[in-house]
Amino acid sequence: MASDLTAFGDALAVPSVVCLWIAVLLRAPGALRSPHQRGLWLAVATAAAAMTLNLPDVVAYAMGRDPGYAHTIGLVRNLIGVLSAGAVLYFVAAATRGRRLQMASGIGTALWLTVLVLLDAAAPEHGTHTIPPVGDPVPSLAYWLVLISAHLLANTICVSVCWRYGRRSESRGLAAGLRLFGLGTGLAGVFWFVYLLKALFGATWAMPANPLLMNAHGFLRAAAILVPTLFTFRGTAADIATAWRLWPLWRDLVHAVPHVALNKPRAGRMLELLWPPVPRNLLVYRKVIETRDAILILGEYVAPGVPELARSHVAGSGIPEPRRSAAALACVLKEARAAKLAGVAQQRGEADALELPDAIAPSGEDDRLESEARFLVDVAEAYASPAVSSFAP
Repeated sequence: MASDLTAFGDALAVPSVVCLWIAVLLRAPGALRSPHQRGLWLAVATAAAAMTLNLPDVVAYAMGRDPGYAHTIGLVRNLIGVLSAGAVLYFVAAATRGRRLQMASGIGTALWLTVLVLLDAAAPEHGTHTIPPVGDPVPSLAYWLVLISAHLLANTICVSVCWRYGRRSESRGLAAGLRLFGLGTGLAGVFWFVYLLKALFGATWAMPANPLLMNAHGFLRAAAILVPTLFTFRGTAADIATAWRLWPLWRDLVHAVPHVALNKPRAGRMLELLWPPVPRNLLVYRKVIETRDAILILGEYVAPGVPELARSHVAGSGIPEPRRSAAALACVLKEARAAKLAGVAQQRGEADALELPDAIAPSGEDDRLESEARFLVDVAEAYASPAVSSFAP
């Protein structure tokens, strides 16, 4: 059972390291520009480097060469691990805006690194750093206690802060990232606590779980720094879906009143999404604004009595109550568009302008784009429905 657990953990080593490096590379541009994300990114990047040097194949390769090479790999791996612990403390300090903790993390990291190098140099000649099942730790017990204390202290503080701020945060993305990072850091803390038990008391009963703990920690930390990317991707996917569904209505209305469009429409819906005429993050915004402007202009071509007829027609068509307002507007727009293209004179002036539904009525508020987009998507779906096509006042 213990050997199976160890084998399962070892099997996750390469996938977890690959996930960490993918996350590090994807988040590098944004993290390096943002001071608030830099510490978190550095913690994950250094953890990825340390875990790379701890891969079973890398360790086996180092052990198969001369003792000096194995010693260098082991020392560098541990030093990078301590640097990762310092980066975790720096991340915590940046999250809490604690100047003293930031300074303490930098001084503490430099002190830990110096002490480890001195303890390594003072130890008798040795190969790779390890705590064997039988015998004294290599290079020394003091070396391992300093190394383990660095990780346990940084991990404990980090878990505490992530838990506290994750519960308080109003941002779902930030809360998710903090919880994932805190959980991964907690697993890393258990990993080093198992090593502490082995170093002090020779307890090995929990050692088979260590590979699984460390590699699960890698997956969780990779997920933690990818949370902003995933939320951005989700937002982009939602915008693309909204623009796709709005396009038929937008195209017909802009064809009738082309001057409302900031840019000339592309030849097709797919081309519009693959090669948008505006920055992609403004695509839905422009579609909503231009559609609303077209509705306001076409409202001047609505003959008297048509809105009432549209509402009566929709009520008798079996359309659910929540969608009747959108369907009625779609009916009115079909008639107004046809009148505009046929050259019919304007039917309304500013004094008796078409009454718009509350969802798209101008209000001066800046946070209505999402609700307007949802309503206009309903209008677009109704616009192409048989119930609206059959409307003939």
